[in-house]
Amino acid sequence: MKRYELRLASRDPSGGAEGAQAADPYPVVIVSLDALNERIKTITVCPLTDQLHPSWRSRLTVRLGRRDAEIAVDRIETVDKSLIGKKLGALSDKDAGALRRLITEMYGE
Repeated sequence: MKRYELRLASRDPSGGAEGAQAADPYPVVIVSLDALNERIKTITVCPLTDQLHPSWRSRLTVRLGRRDAEIAVDRIETVDKSLIGKKLGALSDKDAGALRRLITEMYGE
């Protein structure tokens, strides 16, 4: 699992805040550093959504397959690695740079 990979993730089986959506896998982008990803049991991700909000400054529009999606930086989360599944691809260098800038803008240096 590497930084800026797009992966499918499962929700916490307890349901948590997601409730009925707990069984639905969802796409995420890994944002934690590779050094951390190698050593600890959790991974930090931002979910992707196909509900586009171009005016929201907390979202970054990217291509996911053949359609546009948004990286929801306002919904950043840390999950157990066991919930991270199939690799869907990776962000381009341009999108990775834009995501880094947005995270820095939102959460500081």
